[in-house]
Amino acid sequence: MARPRDDRNRHAAAHLPGLTIDSCNLALRDAEGGGFIGDRASQRAFRALLDHRRRHHFTGGRDPFGRTPTDAIGKKEIDLVLVGGDPDAAHLIHAAIEDHAERLAGVIRCFLAQPEWDGVKRIVIGGGFPGNRTGALSVRRAARLLKLARAGVDLTLLRHDGDDAGLLGWVPLAPARFQRYDAFLAVDIGGTNIRCGLVAPRLDKREDGSRAQVIERTQWRHANDAPDRETAMTRTAAMLNGLIAHARTRDLRLAPFVGVACPGEIAHDGAILHGAHNLPGDWEAADFRVADALQAHLDRIGGRAPLVRLHNDAVVQGLSERPRMTGVRRWGVLTIGTGLGNASYTNRRS
Repeated sequence: MARPRDDRNRHAAAHLPGLTIDSCNLALRDAEGGGFIGDRASQRAFRALLDHRRRHHFTGGRDPFGRTPTDAIGKKEIDLVLVGGDPDAAHLIHAAIEDHAERLAGVIRCFLAQPEWDGVKRIVIGGGFPGNRTGALSVRRAARLLKLARAGVDLTLLRHDGDDAGLLGWVPLAPARFQRYDAFLAVDIGGTNIRCGLVAPRLDKREDGSRAQVIERTQWRHANDAPDRETAMTRTAAMLNGLIAHARTRDLRLAPFVGVACPGEIAHDGAILHGAHNLPGDWEAADFRVADALQAHLDRIGGRAPLVRLHNDAVVQGLSERPRMTGVRRWGVLTIGTGLGNASYTNRRS
């Protein structure tokens, strides 16, 4: 009997022990609006829905948010409204949540209709939006709408903080020879922030990786600095070198490995084929490889140049929840942020 393939040594690995990554970064087109279906349920979509409610459906004597543009209303301010703010403001937020939940449920039904998502029974919802009270309420309402429609799928929120999930998902993706070290390095590159962390797999505690931890992290909000691509690479490498020094200070046995999660479709040679338009500079250029650019600036670890591997950020975030997905054969992840990331998986016998 043929042994199941394990290609964790490659970029964008699709076959892991006991699991296949069936799809990611599906770009479903919206026949009505001409954009992508996922954009209907993005964080930006919620803001647009709230703005529409403020302009066309508010029946109070005055707009409770005054003249503040909807995009300028802070996430914390919106959440505080839901726990004891102005009743008129709370009414607007709840109405927008209902609108967004209906959009999200519709988007999920579109994904379930795709061959790559056929048979998916559980979907992890991640990204920045569900990390707020508003987003979590929308997800719970969408779950209820799908149940009422007998869609046959359950929704679950990320167990980990979204900032950590994009790092912890590298535990099952890291090549086996690096999983028994005390820690390895991971990077989560987004359109607003770049996060780097020291990830402890802790497989001696639980073989399924459910006890893994991010033991140290750094973050750079690059959107504030508007760097070019080369500056982004050198700054990211500097953060990683700082973590290498930190691991040395703590006497951690650090693996010579760096896992990098970023948006877009990643080829097996490490090229980003498309979907990286929110990153600083042209990351889809034919002659650019993130792994090579980082390796040129990274310190050696234990006398060795670290191996750098890339994967799609939604795939990585979803894999942080793998230990909780053992009860279903097929499952998926949707990450709600500036856009809507997606991936689907199949659990199989090793």
